[in-house]
Amino acid sequence: MITLFKKYPLLAASLNYQKLGHFPTPVSKLENLGKELRNNNLFIKRDDLSSNLYGGNKIRKLEFIFGDVIAAGYKQVLTSGAAGSNHALATALFGAQAGLKVILMLFEQSYNPEIKKNLLADYLSGAQIYLDSSYEAHLLSLNRVINEQGSDNIYVIPPGGSSVSGVCGYVNATFELKEQIKRGEIPEPKAIFVAMGTMGTAVGLMLGLKAAGLKSKLIAVQVVPSYISDYDKFMSLFESANKFLHDKDPQFPIFKIGEEELCLEPAFLGPGYGYITAQAESAIELLLRTESIKLDGVYTGKAFAAFLQECSKNEHQSTLLFWNTKNSVALPEPGNGFDYRNLPSPCHQYFKDD
Repeated sequence: MITLFKKYPLLAASLNYQKLGHFPTPVSKLENLGKELRNNNLFIKRDDLSSNLYGGNKIRKLEFIFGDVIAAGYKQVLTSGAAGSNHALATALFGAQAGLKVILMLFEQSYNPEIKKNLLADYLSGAQIYLDSSYEAHLLSLNRVINEQGSDNIYVIPPGGSSVSGVCGYVNATFELKEQIKRGEIPEPKAIFVAMGTMGTAVGLMLGLKAAGLKSKLIAVQVVPSYISDYDKFMSLFESANKFLHDKDPQFPIFKIGEEELCLEPAFLGPGYGYITAQAESAIELLLRTESIKLDGVYTGKAFAAFLQECSKNEHQSTLLFWNTKNSVALPEPGNGFDYRNLPSPCHQYFKDD
């Protein structure tokens, strides 16, 4: 039984859940990095190892979302995101594993070499892919495809899996962390750093910290513009998820967040979503060199840059935890002779070096 259900048994009966990942994920001390930074209390939560199929943070959300999909009898799902969306890829891979038809509605983003790897894996999963040149065109395509498929016949998963059901995955993750603290695998952190895009992961962690009675401050490092995620949107999703769980089990309390418990950190975004900053590149290089853990420039590199900044100010050697949300599992690759032109033509721009 998952840790959330152990604490609130009524949720086991009232929430839909489909096991996809391998949990708990390890929490490890960053020994080599700590020696270099002269800080002995730096840790990482390895959600990059959440599944042998595809790791990262999306799996925890999909366990509850796919629980809803399967319980309701849907045979196809649709989700959306940027061209290199990790959530879209996770949905495609786990959807195929569950025997679901998966439709991916994507929109263009700034080029980086990782995008084509995700697009290839999307294609190899059997997902149906659409890619639009702008967010506005994407919204029109999204509505058109939903209407064509019939809204009653398709389960629409929001970007990033950041629904109230998806949030439950990271409420559960925080109870998992609390058990690791109890076992002495890590002291209770003073602060937890995580990348924040569509907010589901960060909201789930914040709600979980409250429910688990942990005092750690959450530092949610923004990797998208404020019109996608800001304090008001964060609180709206937090309150909706909190009410959802309270309605499912009245023993789950309604919480308030104090100013000292949450920080939405905008300083590491750079020019915008998908732009890889010099700070992120430097942070990625440092963790790879010291711990052989690879991050990405769009999400985790920016969050780790914020983590490193706090390390430099951490004179009292307080315990800091970086929550790694990037996948570390090798992606499916095409065989010899595969032509990227098999993908929908709008995707070809990301293969310009091939």
